[in-house]
Amino acid sequence: MAYDIRLMKLVTGELAIGKYDAEKDCLNEVAAIQSIPTQQGVQMMMLPYGYPFESEFSGSIEGKSFLYRYTSTPKELQDKYIEACTNLTVAGGLGRMQFSSEPFGGSGSGLIK
Repeated sequence: MAYDIRLMKLVTGELAIGKYDAEKDCLNEVAAIQSIPTQQGVQMMMLPYGYPFESEFSGSIEGKSFLYRYTSTPKELQDKYIEACTNLTVAGGLGRMQFSSEPFGGSGSGLIK
């Protein structure tokens, strides 16, 4: 089943991502996106909306709380959201994978040994 995963800016100024329900105009299984400055740049972190009081991705936000609706959600962000919600890793970039004959990947991806 394909989900319509969308990124929204809320009236509180927060960025939220979730499964968009067009009939109810709401985001379900919402995650808050936080940016953390590091020496290498900015790292994005996804937490269940309402964390630490909510420990699962089960919340819902109504459309009246959306300040801005992004027209497209980056694929990388959608993959991170799916990984965070399901605890599964989404295979990405398989076309760019490099394989190596060295025991632990060498210059390859390290996924196939």
